[in-house]
Parts: sequence; structure tokens; C-alpha cells
Amino acid sequence: MTSQILSRTKWMLYAHGQHIVVKKGAREKFVHPVMKALIWALYLPEYPTASIEIRIGDRFKPDVVAFAESPTIYQVNQQPLFWGEAGQTGRDKIQSIVRRFPDTHFAMAKWDTPLAPYVDIVADALKNVRRNAPFDLINFPIGSEDSIDDDGNIEITFADVEYVRLE
Repeated sequence: MTSQILSRTKWMLYAHGQHIVVKKGAREKFVHPVMKALIWALYLPEYPTASIEIRIGDRFKPDVVAFAESPTIYQVNQQPLFWGEAGQTGRDKIQSIVRRFPDTHFAMAKWDTPLAPYVDIVADALKNVRRNAPFDLINFPIGSEDSIDDDGNIEITFADVEYVRLE
């Protein structure tokens, strides 16, 4: 059953001893902010400075981002350790960010979508690009929103999702 929290437009969510506020935009599909929150919770143990919707001084804004130090409102000219994308991510964006941020761990999430076509798209974007960090693809199955309880606690692991890592 979907959490009562998710019926609001602003959610206070918790995972791994931290909290985050997620806002659902008026025209935003329900699954987009849910995926951002789930990406944040999945990667938080590895990237404890992760946050959502932080501008980094780039033409692209990550849905989820983590830096080496505590995040500030603007992280201009600092390469992120982690960058997460939820939902639609164009080929041009993928190609641009993997080239410009070779040390950044990327994760791209889809909702109830086969990953096979995206494995090919990302593998093509990674060709002839010198990288030092992985690129993960995640498929959140229907019902993943149930990982968020009525108190806003997120309980999700990589065992709960379809997951492919490209190195």
C-alpha cells in the first residue's frame, strides 16, 4: 500500500540516519520524485553527502548528487562523486556527462522498464571514453514506492531492483 506521505506535494523522507525533503512538482509524474528519493536512499551508504536537486554550475542538473564534502547550495566547478538521474535521460546528456565527469559514478533509473535497450545506449556512450568510475542502470519495479512507509522511512536495497553496472 502506498504511503500516506506520498499523497502530499512535499515529503520528508528518512534513510540511513539522514533525512531529505522531496517536492513533487505540479506537472511532474508521481514516479519521478519517488525515483529520486529511492536513488538517494540506495546510494546514501556509499555517498553520505548525497542530496536531491542541487545545481552544480553545469548546464545539466542532476536529480541526485554527492560531493566529497558536505553539500552547499551551489557546488560550482566541483566534480561530483556521484550523479543520479531518474526517468528520461537523453543520449546527448549521457554522452556529455560521461566525458566531462570521468571520475563521477553515474546511476540512471527507470520505472518498470526493461534495461536492455539502455545498456546498449550507455555502452555506446562509454565507447572511447576514458572513465574511472562506473555507470549503473536501475529498474524500479512496480510497487517500489511501497519501500516508503507512512512515517517516511525508506527501506530499499539493490536486491529489490533490477541492477546493471557498466564499468
